[in-house]
Amino acid sequence: MLGLALGLALLIDAKSARGKGFFRLSSFVPYAIPGVSAALIWSFMYSTQSSPVNRLLGPLGFTVPFFDEDLVLWSVANIVTWSWAGYNMIIIYAALQSIPAEVLEAARMDGASALRIAWSVKIPAVRGALVLTAVFSVIGSAQLFNEPAVLQPVSAGAIPSTYTPIMSAQSAVAAGNYPYAAAQSVVLALLVGAVSFAFFKLTSRGEPA
Repeated sequence: MLGLALGLALLIDAKSARGKGFFRLSSFVPYAIPGVSAALIWSFMYSTQSSPVNRLLGPLGFTVPFFDEDLVLWSVANIVTWSWAGYNMIIIYAALQSIPAEVLEAARMDGASALRIAWSVKIPAVRGALVLTAVFSVIGSAQLFNEPAVLQPVSAGAIPSTYTPIMSAQSAVAAGNYPYAAAQSVVLALLVGAVSFAFFKLTSRGEPA
C-alpha cells in the first residue's frame, strides 16, 4: 500500500504530469467512503453469486476464488489498500511539495534523469512522511475490524470470528468473557505501542534530533 501511495505521489508530482488536481481527488475519493460501505461494495465484487469479475472471467474458463483460504487475506488487503492508498498518497505528496525547487533544478542541471531525481532526491526528502504513514499503517492493521467483519457472512467460513485481534476481543465480549476481552485489548494496545515506537526509532537513526 505504501509503495503504491509513493508511486502515485511521485507520478502526480512529476514535472510533466497533467491533470494533477483530478488525479489527487480521484485517488483520495476511496478514503472518503466509510469502511463498512467500502467492504459492502467489495463483498458484492467478491461474492460467488454476484461477482462481476468472475462473470467476465467465466467465458475464459477460470474464476478467482476470492474467499479461498490462500486468497482471503489478499482479498481483505485489497480493500484496505483501495481505501487507504489515496490518504497516504496525499501525505507523501504534501511532503514532496516542500522540497525546494532549487534542489530539483540543480539535480536537473547536473544531468540527473527524472528517475534518478525521484530515487536520490525526492524519496530521501520524504522519509519523514514515509515513516509517519508506515506507523499509521501498523496501527491501522492492528485495529482492522470493519472489512473482515463485513466479509465474514459471505466468506463461507474462510474468515472466522477471531480473524483479527479486535474481532477476537469482540467475540469474547459476545460470549460474556469480559476479562479475557479486556486482557486482549490491553495486550494489543501495548504491542501496537511497542512496535510503533521500535519502528519509529529504527527508521529515525541517523536523523538530526
